Amino acid sequence: MIDIRKLKELVRLMVANELTELDLRDSEEQVTLRRGGSANGPPVLTAAATAAAPAATMAGGAAATPAEDDHGLVKIESPMVGTFYTAPNPDSSPFISVGSEVGPDTAVCIVEAMKIFNEIKAECSGTIHRVVAKNGEAVEFGQVLFLVKPS
Repeated sequence: MIDIRKLKELVRLMVANELTELDLRDSEEQVTLRRGGSANGPPVLTAAATAAAPAATMAGGAAATPAEDDHGLVKIESPMVGTFYTAPNPDSSPFISVGSEVGPDTAVCIVEAMKIFNEIKAECSGTIHRVVAKNGEAVEFGQVLFLVKPS
């Protein structure tokens, strides 16, 4: 069962950041919070806490578990909820692409959160095997952005 203090903190963060939905999952529990309401009434908050399903899905309906051919690859995950961008601006080339060599300090993308553009570093060395996230789409904390073949 989820700790009520954690739930209250999540609700506070949702209100402070004007989020309408929050979905958190780990190996033991899942929490989904949704805020909504009409102009005529107060906002409504609903919550569901359940045991996590083994084949949980993420934004866009992609499976949370990597495909079997991804065995041995290093994941670069999103450190935050936000919008994923492959380039510093729409007129620029992407930071990296499939086949690009990366090092721990190589910038691989930007995740925009609350109007702040956060440059994400590879934090590993190798070759980009796959770009998992889609440019301009929302990503969640811990969502796999790239798969890297370690060098």
